[in-house]
Amino acid sequence: MKNKEPESDTGIDGNELEIQSRDTIGLTQRQIIIKRFLKHKAAIASIITLISIVIIVFSSTGIALGFGNFSVKIPGWWPYSVTDIDPEGAIASMCNGGVTGCPTLDLAPPFLDGDGVQFGNHPFGTDAIGTDYFALVARGAQQSLMVMVIVSFLGIIIGTIVGAVAGFFGGIVDSILMRVTDMFLVIPTIVVGSVIGFKYGNLGVVPLALMLGFFAWMGLARFVRTEFLTLREREFVDAARVAGASNSRIIFKHILPNAVGIIIVVGTLLMSGAILAETALSYLGFGVKPPDVSLGLLIAEYQGTFSISPWLFWWPGALIVSIALCVNFIGDGLRDAFDPRQRRHISLKERQLARRIDKASN
Repeated sequence: MKNKEPESDTGIDGNELEIQSRDTIGLTQRQIIIKRFLKHKAAIASIITLISIVIIVFSSTGIALGFGNFSVKIPGWWPYSVTDIDPEGAIASMCNGGVTGCPTLDLAPPFLDGDGVQFGNHPFGTDAIGTDYFALVARGAQQSLMVMVIVSFLGIIIGTIVGAVAGFFGGIVDSILMRVTDMFLVIPTIVVGSVIGFKYGNLGVVPLALMLGFFAWMGLARFVRTEFLTLREREFVDAARVAGASNSRIIFKHILPNAVGIIIVVGTLLMSGAILAETALSYLGFGVKPPDVSLGLLIAEYQGTFSISPWLFWWPGALIVSIALCVNFIGDGLRDAFDPRQRRHISLKERQLARRIDKASN
């Protein structure tokens, strides 16, 4: 008697594309994208984490709107600010080695350390003079997040415009714009950032972010150009030309919506690169300057006390890594959602369900 072929190698189990298509029958393109993105567990968890971080850091120490004497301060719920000094609190939270300013946050149960879960007055500890470190980290995260948003926004706008014009018109326009892009690309990013930070770092985080944003568009411009070179040859573009649509309408109404996937994905990666660039510049002394503060500046200022006060590195470092990872996971989820060529893993449960449906239909 011949052995029977495994069912998983034939029929519905072998056709993964059919199993995936059954999951999106009757849905619009937008609904398909949302459904694909919601299935990316890491991206959903990253969105929740990133939103939580933004809410906590901006609501805790308050928000300053405006510049200089024209700024308006919205107070937060945290009792300390970056200018408050609490030397008695620093001494009260002394570590076992006699170092002041130890974090008062304790999440261990009583049977492990005897103290139990407690929050304390200075959960992140204090620096050497008694400044609450949670207030410093929250303020630094605000500045770093502002740099991330401004740089990525400018990079997306400029990169999309340059890439769209170059890819749509082609010819000499494409050649000129791409040679300008190549000229910017060959300049080392760290050198450009250092010069910008040295010149504009003392003016505050917004001018620094604006200047960095003008040098963050080149990679996106190349991706958008490649996408436009492909899309401009499609039938719907020819139909729009025959109907009398202008070039601007074809670019913004017909081609650009079909290229929004690559723009969003590369834009999210640009956001994580922006916060890491600001951190590196501040660490090297070319970013945000005192009396302002950022996450990179906190690490740079307290690098000499790592052996005796390691918590001064734990919190800003953990926050930088968390934000960068969240943005990267969100970008990964958006890539899977927008790219129809991405094939996800078909679970055993989905195969069994597809087999039962196939048998019932026959």
